[in-house]
Amino acid sequence: MSAELDLSPPEVPEPTFLESVLRYGLFLGAIFQLICILAVIFPMSKGHEHEEMDSAEGKSTEQMKKPKGPAPQIRQKPKKESKKKR
Repeated sequence: MSAELDLSPPEVPEPTFLESVLRYGLFLGAIFQLICILAVIFPMSKGHEHEEMDSAEGKSTEQMKKPKGPAPQIRQKPKKESKKKR
């Protein structure tokens, strides 16, 4: 019975160039996703946030100070309700 069992490793073909590119591309994509997830979990440093908050407050006060433009004009001519006869 032991003579019938083949315990040698299976023959695996060499990966092609395209398979190699796909493999490393998937690794790079996974690393990029991990970096993005970590950026969401651990936000930016406190010093940078204060600069953004100051600039955001300045923008909001500028928007409040701007006067509103004139309201859009309503059509002065009413639409014709009846269809033209041919």
